[in-house]
Amino acid sequence: MIEQLHIKNFKAWRDTGRIRLAPLTVFFGPNSSGKSSISQFLLLLKQTAQFPDRKRVLYLGDKKSTIHLGTYDDMLHSGSEKSPKEKSAIHLGTYDDMLHSGSEERHMGFLFRWRLSKKMEIKDVQSDRLFYGNRLSFVCNVGPDNGQNQETVVHAMGYRLWNPKKGGKYDRTLEIGMFREETDTGQKGYELKADPFFPAPGVKNIKTLPPPTRFYGFPDEAVAYYLNIGFVRDLNLALEKQLGQIYYLGPLREFPQRSYTWSGEVPEDVGWHGNLAVNAILAARDKWISPGERNPVVNAIINSGERKRRFEAMIAYWLKEMGLIKSFEVRSVGRDYEVMVRTAGIREKVNLTDAGFGVSQVLPVLVQCFYAPPNSTLIIEQPEIHLHPSAQASLADLFIEAIQAKEGEKDRNIQLLIESHSEHFLRRLQRRIAEEKLSHKDAAIYVCHPSDSGSKLRPLEVDEYGNIANWPKEFFGDKMRDLMAMTEATIRRNPK
Repeated sequence: MIEQLHIKNFKAWRDTGRIRLAPLTVFFGPNSSGKSSISQFLLLLKQTAQFPDRKRVLYLGDKKSTIHLGTYDDMLHSGSEKSPKEKSAIHLGTYDDMLHSGSEERHMGFLFRWRLSKKMEIKDVQSDRLFYGNRLSFVCNVGPDNGQNQETVVHAMGYRLWNPKKGGKYDRTLEIGMFREETDTGQKGYELKADPFFPAPGVKNIKTLPPPTRFYGFPDEAVAYYLNIGFVRDLNLALEKQLGQIYYLGPLREFPQRSYTWSGEVPEDVGWHGNLAVNAILAARDKWISPGERNPVVNAIINSGERKRRFEAMIAYWLKEMGLIKSFEVRSVGRDYEVMVRTAGIREKVNLTDAGFGVSQVLPVLVQCFYAPPNSTLIIEQPEIHLHPSAQASLADLFIEAIQAKEGEKDRNIQLLIESHSEHFLRRLQRRIAEEKLSHKDAAIYVCHPSDSGSKLRPLEVDEYGNIANWPKEFFGDKMRDLMAMTEATIRRNPK
């Protein structure tokens, strides 16, 4: 699960600051305020890690990729200002040292921290010293080569393995990274630095290393030149695994079809536009989903006794809970399948294409929440689109269920990053925190807003009773001003 993100000089953001990412993280804000840029950054890292060319530092995409950011300069924060170049630090402990490494107006830096599904252990084969932890951090600074060649290069990158302890101290922390340096002959190479670990040279006269693979990978030469750093491959794989567990559902979902063809394949997810939602339902028919352990009173109210459901029944349950349908079924018709629903006031089932548009638009959202593999991070933009306000509010219950759900007897540990404009969704979320269905520590809510110096991010301070201490002015419009204007207009029209 991703726990923290920090981005510098990317699209709308000069500096996001440290963003705490909880199991349920929600970004609100007006249009063009930078909400989507945060999601796009994570997707940029994922598609780069999966791109075949290991020499490409960042793969900005094309028409067939999840996102297409254009050129490197298109991707940069357009309002960036020059800052003085700083010397790379040897120690990785203060991440700002690496975030600012070689800092100039066309450089981008970021920090990415996540919790491992199980503890990682690293043993120094030279000293027998053991390092271990259940947290990994990665920090990187990329930018153009400052010489005649303007290709994008990694200026600094590094990992930290650590285990959090009470009091903010770290137990058995290990840090290792690469810094781009200029040699006496003017050639540019990379120096390996670590703390408190000591790389043991296996060959004489090691001067510099070749560039990292992509933006995060130690080159093969690093393992060949040093006797005790074979573990860096595990660090690379851990980052690739975490990025591979990110799934995205965009705001514009595909229109429903009268029939669907399914040949038995198991899709990875529902697709960027939700076009594989029905295929996913068919592939997951044997999957059982059950709610997590909660406050027994709330659990009884929300789940009304039934402890687990088959996948399709779970989807039908939530469509009914949201007040959208009375029944839901995916049935075979010859070699194809069709989705049949019955809505309020109608006795017979009808094809999904003949039902309200909102059902087809929210269906991929429901499926993605329970179909994605355990330990996934799901990015969902505007899940409330085309939904009635009451159904928008029910999305909060759906997302809480998704992050707490079990598959078999194991927690699914799903993380949700939601971009939304819905006040009804937020109000229900506040209510569920007050009712102890969701801990306020398991939610992180932010408001993005544009400014002349780049987008700004404000965390909303939510207490254990669901109250927001720093409610932004005119967050969802100015209700009081509208009510006062209505009152004044009434008095004006009825002076007596």
